[in-house]
Amino acid sequence: MTGQLQETLMELEQHVAQAGWDQRPQLFALAGLAEFRAQEPALAAQLGLDGAAAPTDGLVPILQDALPDGPLDESLSQIGWSAEVRGCALVQEVMLLPPAAEQGMPDQPDQLDVLSWVAEHPERREARLVVAVLRDGSRACAVRLRGASEEELLLGDDLAPNLAEALLATLE
Repeated sequence: MTGQLQETLMELEQHVAQAGWDQRPQLFALAGLAEFRAQEPALAAQLGLDGAAAPTDGLVPILQDALPDGPLDESLSQIGWSAEVRGCALVQEVMLLPPAAEQGMPDQPDQLDVLSWVAEHPERREARLVVAVLRDGSRACAVRLRGASEEELLLGDDLAPNLAEALLATLE
């Protein structure tokens, strides 16, 4: 996991956390700081990303329009980024179950049945998942359980491999 990507990931999680829980998924383009300054000098100045004290390198997350209702994989399959975009990130709330809970999953479940079953499971934990990827294949992930303190953020580069691959596919 690159330092810039992890730093950006943590900033995104903190930014989204300020609005609390029960939010829709949020998609961000990740632009290079130098390119952002060149293309949007007024906005860069407004955000304090210009001048001698500003960082010289980094990633700038840019919130995109809300994703349409429906399955996330279908929404992501419709997304394509311009060459200027260095990467992208998705923040979404998920429900997690302990591995032993799989034994009680209904046979032949369809997607709605699984979602209902997980939502009603007594051992479910709600979490905020943040996944960020770059065109070079770098990835970073973070998970914060609902009710956890600010210090309890699980970081890794492969916490949500399928979602990271789906985000990478949007950059191709």
